Amino acid sequence: MRVETIEPDDGDGAKRSPIAAVGGVHGDEPCGVRAIDRFLETDLRDRIRRPVKLIVANEAALAAGDRFLESDLNRSFPGDPNGDAHEERLAHDLLREIEDCFTLGFHATVSDDRPFGTLADPTPRKARVMRALPLDHAADFTGVVEGRSVTLPGFVNVEAGYQGSDAAADNAFDCLVAFLRATDALPGDVTPSPTGHFRVRETIEKPPGRSYRVHVENFERVPAGTTYATVDDRELRAAEPFRPVLLSADGHDTLLGYAADRVGQL
Repeated sequence: MRVETIEPDDGDGAKRSPIAAVGGVHGDEPCGVRAIDRFLETDLRDRIRRPVKLIVANEAALAAGDRFLESDLNRSFPGDPNGDAHEERLAHDLLREIEDCFTLGFHATVSDDRPFGTLADPTPRKARVMRALPLDHAADFTGVVEGRSVTLPGFVNVEAGYQGSDAAADNAFDCLVAFLRATDALPGDVTPSPTGHFRVRETIEKPPGRSYRVHVENFERVPAGTTYATVDDRELRAAEPFRPVLLSADGHDTLLGYAADRVGQL
């Protein structure tokens, strides 16, 4: 794990609580790492006015180009310092590093090129920060998942776009700068925008099959009776209306994605 800590020059700024940004939780999602490295190469780092930690989490998985080495880091929290798996120990170390921080994490998908946010247990601060990021949608996973970064206190995520794409790295950088401004770590205007609040209600399991296809768009309403996916030659129809989140034929071994409801704006 690589941690780049930026301390402000003035004494008052140094006394403020730190914030953090984390990239490279998955080794096949380099967008957050690229955003962090790009930020460190700009003169913006010299304008930081509160302590900031920029963290590259799973360096070994990034070097291998794999999602993880032994277990999924994003399903390993709170971790175990004596765990058998590399990611179990890393989850413990990462959690200790950010325990006093409000934190933004970066991910990428194979389901959507549009950046969107993820969070759980929304607080006014989480909602305010999400509105300050250049995102149209935020998926709320409260009560649906556990052991993931999105469920940690003071933690929000950005799904920046397609894995490995230049666009995802650019989106991650834009979100990093907006996050630093929204948390008063960086001077500059913050322009809040409406962010749709999509509450995830359940997982959509992947039925056994050889070939999967998805026929609907993420975040767009799927009416009851609509064929939203096919498995081999079998149609999967919506039993009731829903909004797909992270719906993809290739994104996960056992999940097609999630079903959500739009509940308004954050």
